This record gives sequence, C-alpha cells and structure tokens, in this order.
Amino acid sequence: MGQIEQGLERALRTRPIPSSTEARLRFLLTTHRGSTRKVATVLGVSQRTVQRWVTKRSGARRPPGPLQVRAIEEAVLARWQPRVRARRRAQAEAEGFVFHTRARFGFTARAGSSDDPRVRWINHDLPGEVARELFAARDAGAGEQQQTVILARALGHAYFREWGRRAHGLHIAFSDVEFADFSIG
Repeated sequence: MGQIEQGLERALRTRPIPSSTEARLRFLLTTHRGSTRKVATVLGVSQRTVQRWVTKRSGARRPPGPLQVRAIEEAVLARWQPRVRARRRAQAEAEGFVFHTRARFGFTARAGSSDDPRVRWINHDLPGEVARELFAARDAGAGEQQQTVILARALGHAYFREWGRRAHGLHIAFSDVEFADFSIG
C-alpha cells in the first residue's frame, strides 16, 4: 500500500484501528458474534487455529505467523467503521478535501521556464471531482502511479495554474511522495 492509499484510508476513519494482533482478533470475534468458525473462514485457517490464538490458557496459546497477521490486519481494515467510511467518502465526493503532501514536483513548460524538480510542501483544497476520480480509480484497482497522475493533474490545475488564471501549458511531474494526507470536512 502506497502513501496515497494510506492517506485515503486514514482520512476515511475517525478512530484508529486496533494496533495489536490480539485486539484485532477480539474485534473480528465481536463482529462475527464470537464465532471462531466464521473468523476462521474469513482468515482461511482452521477453527482450531483461531481457538489456539485466542485461548486464555498460556500453555495452549499460539501466536499467528506473519502471513496470518497480515490476513488479520486486512480483515479488520475491511470491516472497520463501514458506515463512517461511506459517510466520509460521500462528504469528500460532494464537498472536496484538503490534500497535504511533501513530494518532488517538476514542470514541463515552454522554453525559458524553470523546470528543475524540487521538494515542496503543499496543502491545497481540491474539489469533489478529484475525490470521485481517486475513489473510482482505487475501487478499480489502480495503483499508486495512477493515483499520482490524478493528483498531479488536479494540483497542476488548482495550485500551479490557479484554476486556469496563469501558467498555461504547464504540466506537472509529481514523484517521490514522502507523505500524503487528506482532510475531509
């Protein structure tokens, strides 16, 4: 998961996901009404394996391996605050969002312009159309590169060309993203 994808996920949540594997397993058990069988089906392991992970007896307890820890994390992310996520996504698509980033920006413009890439901090309002395009690309399985292209085009228009008032013909190169955050509402 890239910086942009992580930023979108953080923006859609109002509370942090449980940090420990044990807390994540408790959350999964709670969402499946305590059924270790249903949790095992979701994670692709046996029911007995889930029982070993959550038992209170210290001698019988076995921690999940790295692949299972990743599967647990993905299962929790998929089920964490679904209504809040839907509401915040709809709000971003309707009202827009503020994009915060530190990345390398370069330019392709007419001869005589300064096009040397440099690292910039940018905090700028972007409209709901950009949010719709980003979410649609993410839902379609687009990678970090495609999302970067969408944001570069939006920042080029909104920030560097000031909504078409200056720097006509300027094309933005957006790379080396150090962080990307989104503020909704």
